[in-house]
Amino acid sequence: MRPFVTALLLALVLVPAALGAPARVAIFYYPWWGTPAADGAFQHWQQRGTRPPRDIASAFYPARGIYSSSDRVVLGAQMAEIRAAGVRQVISSWWGRGSPEDERLPWIAGAARAAGLELAAHLEPYGGRTPAATEADIGYLRGFGIVDFYLYGAHDEPASAWSGLNARLSGVRVFAQTGLVGFAAAGGFDGIYTYDVLVYGGGSFARICTAARRLGLVCAPSVGPGFDARRAAGIPRVKPRRNGATYDAMWAAALRARPERVTITSYNEWHEGTQIEPARARVGRNGLRYAGYDGAWGRTGAPAERAYLDRTVLWADRFTR
Repeated sequence: MRPFVTALLLALVLVPAALGAPARVAIFYYPWWGTPAADGAFQHWQQRGTRPPRDIASAFYPARGIYSSSDRVVLGAQMAEIRAAGVRQVISSWWGRGSPEDERLPWIAGAARAAGLELAAHLEPYGGRTPAATEADIGYLRGFGIVDFYLYGAHDEPASAWSGLNARLSGVRVFAQTGLVGFAAAGGFDGIYTYDVLVYGGGSFARICTAARRLGLVCAPSVGPGFDARRAAGIPRVKPRRNGATYDAMWAAALRARPERVTITSYNEWHEGTQIEPARARVGRNGLRYAGYDGAWGRTGAPAERAYLDRTVLWADRFTR
């Protein structure tokens, strides 16, 4: 855990953003990747018995190669890519104080700020996460200038357990990951997001956002390019990318639902194959093939690597104009 003086200095330097007009396009970001050179061991790339760098726990392979989320150069390049794609808020996965994601947060905050991005926190189901602990953690994270908090797995506690917390908070927004708008309203949340592109397809967005408007909540449905976690988690269900058609369909459904915000799942969740970070086809150990984005919107080779970032520019512009 970093010393108190460091947190105090960050609180003085990173002045929280005013709760004015919110960012309209946000993206989920994962700072949990590690390499032996930067972190002493592989982190996350090696899940389920894979052997990086040739074999990794993903159906895809990053175009920039196996990287560390501790690498300031990589962080800067990633934040610049996110900003150039028309996204204005990066939602960093956070797994509690003292976690690798927490230790890297000052670097992420600096890179986001340098790229002109708002920083938000994705409060994951870390050990000991209770409403009381969440309240303390929100206070701590505000020292990084964070005012938007996305609570994954909100149903881990009853709505009544969250309502007291949310009633005491001020100067922040808290979004519940749920498609049950009544639950979010009863819990005193400011809005909802769906995150899971398998459970919540585009066909659910209009219903969810209509209900959210009726109850005065911000609707921030989550769009994504597809889902494939077979190699990382053994989950058999796949949502194919269909050469970009899946991403287009989810964005189109989101715009029809007239949300206040669109969230993107994800920039770099390589385990679940939801990433839009540049990818490149590769042959791994024993001829195992890793997919790139060849075929997306008719692109092949190097132009295909950035296909999803470039397509995000188009959809973000349509949404925000």
